[in-house]
Amino acid sequence: MRTLFLTTDAFGGHGGIAKYNRDLLTALCSHPSTKEVVAIPRGAGAEREPLPPKLTFVTDGVGGKGRFLAAVGRQLVQRSTFDLVVCGHVNLLPPTLVAAARFSAPLVLCVYGVDVWTPPGRLAAASCSRIDGFVSISRVTGERFRSWAPLDGRREWILPNAIELDRFSPGPKDPGLLDRYGLRNRTVIATLARLDALERLKGVDQILEVLPGLVRTHPRLSYLLVGDGTDRTRLEQKARALGVAEHVVFAGRIPEREKVQHYRLADAFVMPSRGEGFGFVFLEALACGVPVVASAIDGGREAVRDGSLGTLVNPDDPADIVRGIEEALASPKGTVPEGLRYFSFENFTARVHAFVDDVVHA
Repeated sequence: MRTLFLTTDAFGGHGGIAKYNRDLLTALCSHPSTKEVVAIPRGAGAEREPLPPKLTFVTDGVGGKGRFLAAVGRQLVQRSTFDLVVCGHVNLLPPTLVAAARFSAPLVLCVYGVDVWTPPGRLAAASCSRIDGFVSISRVTGERFRSWAPLDGRREWILPNAIELDRFSPGPKDPGLLDRYGLRNRTVIATLARLDALERLKGVDQILEVLPGLVRTHPRLSYLLVGDGTDRTRLEQKARALGVAEHVVFAGRIPEREKVQHYRLADAFVMPSRGEGFGFVFLEALACGVPVVASAIDGGREAVRDGSLGTLVNPDDPADIVRGIEEALASPKGTVPEGLRYFSFENFTARVHAFVDDVVHA
């Protein structure tokens, strides 16, 4: 079996979608029937993780739409067959459809969250009627996608994120990081998120707005915000306007190698989001033994298994956010919930193999 995978980014990329795609490609490569997986990303950083066996990672398409389409075109000319074509983003459907038609192969689309919660551009939206099925990161994303897309009973496979339980684990707070951020003898709530001015859906504003009341009852409380983006300056100004700037630490973007140590700084991980397709960061925090607070209205609910792994709150209710934070801070830290194994990489791989068998070997 040969698989062609067109995507935005994967190896060398940053963020949740890139991580999800790396895991998906690794699982595809490990399928017993796989001879080769060819992945063509639109973006890829200079530093990349080790590639799994059987993966051909084509980076000729990095650097613009024209380069990407040319790289896809070369595969259409040079290759004689693919047995499965996977589209890693709804906006890449038009060229992926051409590839699927060229090889007479089934086409599966991956959907994550806000990318399909509302219709994309006209061409991409119209292309959805021609897929053979889709992989959704969560039930809520699948439902939002079906609410507008002309899918007419197309197959759906729920494939939530995977967590590497051997990589993320509980541990003490790193003294060097405590000194870096001035967090010694502080109670720490934390969020790890991209700060995008065009996508203010992570709940950071809501946390800042309840912080003045929280610090009155918890004078040594600090909010550690890990991540960077175009909205950072506005959020820094908001913290000052609310009078809580000395309680907020903007850590900026951190290296992947420091992620575990940053989670361990937190006494509670809090992200009352409105538009999260799933919320991989919840799994990472839980694997580090940190109690979490997630949204009851988006994919975060599924990341904490409807509340069995963490506290659910209404992101539109400040009192409920405070209740959730208080509950998380009162919970024991340092224990990884047994139910987190539902999201193990082994289970993720088994789900990938099952959907491939459904599509290709049915």
